[in-house]
Amino acid sequence: MIPRYTRPEMGRIWSEENRFRNWLRVEVAATETLAADFKLERIQEIEAEVRHDVIAFTTAVAEIVGPQARWFHYGLTSNDVVDTAQALLIGQASAIIAEDLNRLAEVLERRAWEFKDTPQIGRTHGVHAEPITFGFKLANWYSETQRNIERFRQAAEGLRVGKFSGAVGTFAHLSPELEERICTRLGLKAADISSQVIQRDRHAHYLATLAVIASTLDKIATEIRHLQRTEVREAEEFFGEKQKGSSAMPHKRNPVTCEQISGLARVVRSNAQAGFENVPLWHERDISHSSVERVILPDSTTLVDYLLQKTANLLDTMFVYPERMKANLESTRGLVFSGQLLLDLVEQGVSREDAYRMVQTHAMRAWKEDLDFRQLVLKDRNITSRVPAKQVERAFDLNRQLKNIDKIFKRVFGTSGPKSTKKAARKKG
Repeated sequence: MIPRYTRPEMGRIWSEENRFRNWLRVEVAATETLAADFKLERIQEIEAEVRHDVIAFTTAVAEIVGPQARWFHYGLTSNDVVDTAQALLIGQASAIIAEDLNRLAEVLERRAWEFKDTPQIGRTHGVHAEPITFGFKLANWYSETQRNIERFRQAAEGLRVGKFSGAVGTFAHLSPELEERICTRLGLKAADISSQVIQRDRHAHYLATLAVIASTLDKIATEIRHLQRTEVREAEEFFGEKQKGSSAMPHKRNPVTCEQISGLARVVRSNAQAGFENVPLWHERDISHSSVERVILPDSTTLVDYLLQKTANLLDTMFVYPERMKANLESTRGLVFSGQLLLDLVEQGVSREDAYRMVQTHAMRAWKEDLDFRQLVLKDRNITSRVPAKQVERAFDLNRQLKNIDKIFKRVFGTSGPKSTKKAARKKG
């Protein structure tokens, strides 16, 4: 784990101390009665000699427990402990990430309602398309976050499993019934079947889900970076009074938080690839996955925790410029309503091919000569003779373009107003 990107609670989960505490929790659950303990320094001292962390752990515990330690690790193989304890660690990390996802959803919901009716130009291929609202964009991110919440719940549940089936998974020394009882004590489910290890498709699914979450955050950060460009300036990440954007150019306000989110998302995605490589192990198990997981599981959960917190704060504090959005929407002087005019002509009996040609002729001229598209259309008798001038004007009506925003919000949020407002109203009543 990289300290710079590690939040304290997640760092504690993946500490050496907590890892061995969870090993001990598994061992004690398997033996039921031992009052066991260990000293981290002694484990590290023994491991330096025997070069096997589980043997070092059991030896250090045995030194404290005494004669009864003969029942410690009885009938178990190393991965009965390691994989089951790892499930506990992932569960602890997942609880934090689940909270982070919910907080992100709350921020997105609040800001989506805040800007529900704030017009903005929609862009496809980076080029002006048709009007949307900024709240619509945020609602889209909220909906994706809800899918991530469900995806993550399933992936985390898929790793809430333990195993005590022995060296090749056949229960040669313990029984399936005992495994189920031990797992229940730990709050886990017993894997239906395992080899020496819990099968790594579960871990690959989990890491892939973290990568999807990171990609959503990258998507949000990339969009805000685009909106912050000097030529656009529709939204901007928070910039403090004493903050500096460049060592050479005092005017710079760079989207450094967005760029950090996009950069670290690449690490999470690359870790998912390593998780896929861990699925095919030799026969009933080899050790090629172990060293990889010591890196990718702590790093991916730590980074996603950090990125979720960063993104929630980014959205919570970002500056939004509605007037600039309006100015950009109007900058092409009506061109963005060409699609509606096309449909109005078709409705009046003009063939689609003729209607498209008529509209595009004026659109291209307005584009090249920087003219007012609406005025060009209104002066064309070929168009106004087919479509009444009032209806032509209606084609340029922004409210007509955005008439279904309320319905979309109700579909996304399941309500006709922000939940925070409804809660306040209930308290007041």
